[in-house]
Amino acid sequence: MDMSQPSAQQLSQADALPARRMDLGELMAAAAQLQAQGQPAAAAALYEQWVEGEESPLRIVALYNLGTVLSAMSEHARAEVAYRRALAYKPDFLQARLNLGHQLEQLGRKEEALQAWRSVGEPDQVGDPVGADPLELRLHALRNMARLLEQERRYAESEAVMRQSLLLRADQSDVLQHYVHIRQKQCEWPVYQPVGEVTLNQLLTSTSLLAMLGLSDDPALQLLSAQRFVSEKVVKYKDKPFHRRFGPAKREGKLRIGYLSGDLCMHAVGMLTAELFELHDRSRVEAHAFCWSREDGTPLRARILRGMDSVTRLVGVDDETAARAIAQAGIDVLIDLQGLTSGARPNILAYRPAPVQVSYLGLPATTAIPGVDWIIADRFVMPEDYLPYCTERPIYLEHCYQVSDRQREVAPKPSRARYQLPEDAFVFCSFNNNHKFTEPVFDSWMRILGQVPGSVLWLLADNEWCRTNMLMRAQKHGIAPERLIFAPRVAPPEYLARFQLADLVLDTFPFNAGTTASDCLWMGTPILTYSGRTHISRMAGSLLTHVGLPDLITHSLQEYEQRAIQIGQNPARAASYKRFLSEYGRSSLLFDIPGFVRELEDKLLDLALPLRDAAR
Repeated sequence: MDMSQPSAQQLSQADALPARRMDLGELMAAAAQLQAQGQPAAAAALYEQWVEGEESPLRIVALYNLGTVLSAMSEHARAEVAYRRALAYKPDFLQARLNLGHQLEQLGRKEEALQAWRSVGEPDQVGDPVGADPLELRLHALRNMARLLEQERRYAESEAVMRQSLLLRADQSDVLQHYVHIRQKQCEWPVYQPVGEVTLNQLLTSTSLLAMLGLSDDPALQLLSAQRFVSEKVVKYKDKPFHRRFGPAKREGKLRIGYLSGDLCMHAVGMLTAELFELHDRSRVEAHAFCWSREDGTPLRARILRGMDSVTRLVGVDDETAARAIAQAGIDVLIDLQGLTSGARPNILAYRPAPVQVSYLGLPATTAIPGVDWIIADRFVMPEDYLPYCTERPIYLEHCYQVSDRQREVAPKPSRARYQLPEDAFVFCSFNNNHKFTEPVFDSWMRILGQVPGSVLWLLADNEWCRTNMLMRAQKHGIAPERLIFAPRVAPPEYLARFQLADLVLDTFPFNAGTTASDCLWMGTPILTYSGRTHISRMAGSLLTHVGLPDLITHSLQEYEQRAIQIGQNPARAASYKRFLSEYGRSSLLFDIPGFVRELEDKLLDLALPLRDAAR
């Protein structure tokens, strides 16, 4: 060591040599050493001392670095001050403006954050990139703007910013991914709308798995979307599996089932699984949650937690540490309830913290996640010709693959007048999320309305743009706007109760109803579905098979449309389906939840116990 220069450790002490005696290079080296030693506060203090005692024009670099250190410490208010001081010296310091925007976003001042990024991203803004590529900085700012606008549900603005970004550079896979999905959310058809030099191939190959599930019934495309995500985002772990590195040397006693999810709260997954956790046979299995779910304060969240033998909260815990905790807990079967949906943590599974890892419910499709070898299914959702497109092997149940909850609260039945539904009209209904709506199916719905005089279509409108686009599309088909009736979002008990006002639910394709199909059948309202080639396009068909109404499963859009018209023109037929569900629906195999849980436990025990024996 050169003893003529102070060490980072010396500088962290109160009697350290004044930092202002260093030049900028020495300062940055010393601060970096402090950060590497886990002393970011000392590094920040070093920068602050140097800035206050130095008149060098390089002060802006020290201020920028100070902001970066403070930001990493989540000291966003102090970081804001540092970046603003740097900008006071050099207003066109683009990197500082970019980072300032991040601090403002973290501080909840989102309009100010957008303005900071706009000052970098707009074409009439000229700045000094201080050695960086000005186009890259501009694209970075536009990506930030689009992301935040989408989060704030300002979809049209977000899409406009994405288009601006894609006009500057076409080969931005992440931007293309969000561009496709935001058009789905707004019912902007066709969804694949090229921009500038963007090609249809780029749009297709950049489509996220979630978006692809709603756009294509081709299982090969769904598999490729999953594999692309895994290739780009999931850790490539090749070492000894964590369940062998950190798990117990000997596994015995009850089967330990772990449930991995960020959706064990007021979410579709939480709403379906609450009774599953409660009904596990504690004489032979234990249920353990490993979750990063939001603490939403709902009775459902409290009920789910009570249904577990233990709950390990993974908020703020990195994926590797989380996987180690699961392995150390001696989990025999880890059931991933999230797949590749929003907020998923597939890296945990990639470390293989359990001997048996299973995909279930959250993503009704293949995940392609390394380490996930099984998927819970039935023979309707996963027929033999679908298996080549799945990286997981099926655990086939005789029950419907989808669990449900018989304890859900239902409000009193409302009147049709409460929701502006005509008393004497045939009410078609679809309460699926609007991103599941596709141009061919919506056009089919309009033709159905055209053939069933006086009928109405009762929908949810997720946002103002999809509502406007749907009404415009209806007008093109000659359907009066008053025949599309939009329902507001309501609490779950009222949401369930109002299904009773509909005559027939029309399913979406290729992204079928899942929880929504279970809900309407539980409430005694029939659903007409179109079953295709993929798991997700066969979900409602599985529910109808197990509830005893296979007559409501169709296998082409033409058949779907014809069947809907036949039922709409013959309301007595819809009434007979309702009578059947009223008399037999809740006693059907679909809602035999105790039987489902027993069968699931049997299957998991058959898988896991031989592995215990083999490990001894």
